[in-house]
Amino acid sequence: MNSALARKIFEAGAKVRNPSLFRQYDYLKSTEWLSGKELEQIQIENAEKFLRFCGKNSPYFQKIFRESNFAPEKFSAISDLRILPELDKATLINENSAIHASNVNEKLRLAETSGTSGEALAFYRNEKWDSINRAALMRSYDWYDVKPWEKNGYLWGYNINASQSRKVALLDAIQNRFRLFRYTESEIKSFCHKLHDSSYISGYSSMIHEVAKCVNELDLGPFPLKMVKGTSEMILDAYHPESMKAFGKNITSEYGAAEAGLIAFECPEGGIHVNIENVIVEKNEDGEVLVTNLSSFSFPIIRYRLGDIITLSNEACSCGRNHPLIKDIIGRKGANVYGYRQTYPALTFYYVFKNLALESNILLNYKAVQETKGKVVIYIENRHNQRYQKDIDMQLRRYFEDDVEFSVSYVERFVNELKKKQYFETSL
Repeated sequence: MNSALARKIFEAGAKVRNPSLFRQYDYLKSTEWLSGKELEQIQIENAEKFLRFCGKNSPYFQKIFRESNFAPEKFSAISDLRILPELDKATLINENSAIHASNVNEKLRLAETSGTSGEALAFYRNEKWDSINRAALMRSYDWYDVKPWEKNGYLWGYNINASQSRKVALLDAIQNRFRLFRYTESEIKSFCHKLHDSSYISGYSSMIHEVAKCVNELDLGPFPLKMVKGTSEMILDAYHPESMKAFGKNITSEYGAAEAGLIAFECPEGGIHVNIENVIVEKNEDGEVLVTNLSSFSFPIIRYRLGDIITLSNEACSCGRNHPLIKDIIGRKGANVYGYRQTYPALTFYYVFKNLALESNILLNYKAVQETKGKVVIYIENRHNQRYQKDIDMQLRRYFEDDVEFSVSYVERFVNELKKKQYFETSL
């Protein structure tokens, strides 16, 4: 599909699904280069309006505000939110009807998500919520000279039958998008053939890494793309060299969730910029991110705990934009690692392998598995990496000392899976 036709289809679809999309996009472009103080003032004003609405129209938050002695009309700083309880996915499900707000004078669209937890959630998303989220993506794509209607590849897991595959392929075609359904050599070659005139690819970062490895091993590329976008998973340091060789770009981080919207997006200079005009990002005492979406009028998302551990930064980005930065997206807090004497957060493995990358320039693709208390098997891709065994042992002892026995198993290649990758699995 040529770019002109693709743009016409995109704009026609937007008029039906997202009437305010381009208005929201123009608004976000007008705020893109504002000062930090100006952006914070916009955030406060949007938050005050949103919280007032929730206090009048959402039965659940009417109750929560009353019990917390929270007065939206007196809201003047992000710190004022701290008296409100955290919101989790179980509450979104169990209090679903009461959370939904009345008097939303916008078109509503049903949204459904299960996420990694497997808990099914359905809610109605108002048009502005949907549109400003898409507009924020469009603004972020601009940083890479990408338009959403340009031809692109999509790497997202689908375990569906042939009939469903054809339906998805048709919907993808309308969006000028093509998808990889199976990791066979022939399908990867077919997928890569379409990359010659494509603008960008997106999907699970681990899947992008797997395709990049195939491109490089089979000598199919390189395919110079404008953007390689990874989402829904941690982006390991080991992924970037393969992506750079295959596609000419590192994997760019998009951070968000279906129920929370777009939270942050990485610019070409490496700064992960918070979408401050539309979200509030906090951290609780455990370091977990709390998100408030300021356009979620139909189904208010206030201090929603995603379960991810993040690091915020006060540094200025060299790109010149003044939106707050997320320094690191470490991933889900997840399960515990059980030692003989104590327990450790599964995210400890993130620090082990991050340190190997930062301190020793050792980039490894890994997976840790525990089936017995006090013992963990770490699988590392590529037998060639056995030469780093001493460095790995040193980092593991640094965090676990002698409380956990580790055995390291080197595999030639991880099995390709069309689903989100879990970096630690436990049966305990």
